[in-house]
Amino acid sequence: MREILEAESNAIRNIPYSAHYDRAVALILEHVHRRGGKLVTSGMGKAGQIAMNIATTFSSTGIPAVNLHPSEAQHGDLGVLQPDDVMLLISNSGKTREILELVTLARNLIPNIPIITITGHPDSALSEMADAALFTGGAPEVCPLGLTPTTSTTLMTVIGDILVVNVMKQSGFTTRDYALRHHGGYLGHAARSQS
Repeated sequence: MREILEAESNAIRNIPYSAHYDRAVALILEHVHRRGGKLVTSGMGKAGQIAMNIATTFSSTGIPAVNLHPSEAQHGDLGVLQPDDVMLLISNSGKTREILELVTLARNLIPNIPIITITGHPDSALSEMADAALFTGGAPEVCPLGLTPTTSTTLMTVIGDILVVNVMKQSGFTTRDYALRHHGGYLGHAARSQS
């Protein structure tokens, strides 16, 4: 257990910072917070589950977000995209066919839609298509086969948290704002008691 914890902790500590993080936060603030668009996340497989989690976290913290399944997008769900939206696309390899096709489809519909990516490969096709490309650092999976998304999904989740927290700070999201979005459960009660 300690070996796995150490490997994943080291991978998190070694996520490389670049100005693309600032660019990603600026795009979300401009298009969603200021212009009234939304964040549209997408990924396939395990990356798709991380994308969905990031969308729900953004929604609960004042940034409207939806998750778009890349395959369903090809069958009409692409219609969820609007001119002021921003896309956040996740692919560890940076060459997931459905995600690359989604970029083409999205830009055919809205040519200037900004695209943020999270990937393990900065020189991938997906990174080249992005307005802001966030690199995980490409640490090896802790899976004994080196195949199952484990470390990579941890890194994707952490990068999502970095984006959420920085957008919250820069948008001035308050405890009262949080309480308005959380009416039930422990978090709702805690937020209301602080606001």
